[in-house]
Amino acid sequence: MYIYTYAAHEDEHSLCRLELRSLFGIDPDRPIFISPVQVDPSRSPFIKERLEVLYEGDSIEDIANQVAEMPATQASFKVLFVKTNDLPADGKMTYEDQREIERQVGMRVKGRADMRQPDTVFGIATLGGRWYFGSHAKNRSVWLDHMEKPRQYSMALPTRIARAVANIAVPRPDGIKAVDPCCGIGTVLVEALSMGIDMVGREINPLLAGGARENIAHFGLQGEVVLGPIAEVYKSYDAAVVDLPYNHVSKITAGEQQSILRHARRIAGRVVIVSIEPIDDMLTAAGFSIRDRGFVKKGAFCRYVILCE
Repeated sequence: MYIYTYAAHEDEHSLCRLELRSLFGIDPDRPIFISPVQVDPSRSPFIKERLEVLYEGDSIEDIANQVAEMPATQASFKVLFVKTNDLPADGKMTYEDQREIERQVGMRVKGRADMRQPDTVFGIATLGGRWYFGSHAKNRSVWLDHMEKPRQYSMALPTRIARAVANIAVPRPDGIKAVDPCCGIGTVLVEALSMGIDMVGREINPLLAGGARENIAHFGLQGEVVLGPIAEVYKSYDAAVVDLPYNHVSKITAGEQQSILRHARRIAGRVVIVSIEPIDDMLTAAGFSIRDRGFVKKGAFCRYVILCE
């Protein structure tokens, strides 16, 4: 079992929930939850940390006693109290309480403690009236590095959104073939490839296609970007991401947008559409069934993220 904590700004709350539903199949009502699904916390822009549960009990004393029976570790370690929990307001732990819990459990671990640069981090969390102890992994915020691309485009998706969209399209990458047939400068491609998602790109604009290749190479990733329209995609894929070109940026008609949607339906079984306006009628006309949806706001500007099959 794994315990996760997460956080999202109110403008990204809807997208966060959509990503969690896609990755875990649940819609948690608290910022901490338990799941049998193993996800690297660095995959998500919203997951803060993960605890791989080794022991659980009704009290800290239960945990400490179990930890005392744990085999000795040759690696250096530290014990970290997971601050996010579901304790009632009158039961919240003070800073001193948290440090005491870390000390009480840490002194039972057979090994060399190192509070600054440990080889292993163990975590202690409380959830649903139970206490948990296990290996702790923190989100490394990989997407922040991807913000510094050599090639930029004003209307490209922000890296955080692109990473979430890739996860929604391909929540479990093993054996999945994916495509971004309108990839622009490769923002979604970079995020997908950095997470081990097998995704190829296609772009009708040669300048943007070249920019996508340059961005992928800049981060030491391997990925294919083909020059050409989505109409020339003849292979079938398990999943696709389509950031629908916008009328006020690209010279594209409603008919051309509809054509892109029809081809997306043709080439992939699971498709995530990103649009700046509601397009339910267009999706229905293209033969899609809407499975889930979310949105991201920035002032008056809104991006709709729609999961279709």
